[in-house]
Amino acid sequence: MADLNPIAKRIHNVSPDPVRLTLDDGTEAVFHISGAEFFQQEFQAEGTRMDDDADYRFVSSDDNETILVGRKGPEDSGWSMVGSILDSAPAESE
Repeated sequence: MADLNPIAKRIHNVSPDPVRLTLDDGTEAVFHISGAEFFQQEFQAEGTRMDDDADYRFVSSDDNETILVGRKGPEDSGWSMVGSILDSAPAESE
């Protein structure tokens, strides 16, 4: 079996503790991840951002090389693509 995505593994290992994610658009924020799961190589999770009321979804790309991020705002009718995750690390305790 091929290796699991290293960013997804880090998110999975850190959750349910907060995780700091860096997105490809330069956004860096702390997320609370819930339901982080692997289905063989495929990753999926849900979460919230500490400074935002929106819901977020994290899923593997088709080739499992990238973790994609979707956002659903509290008043939105659907999901929108935010981008992908470049880096993940445990959030420092405040």
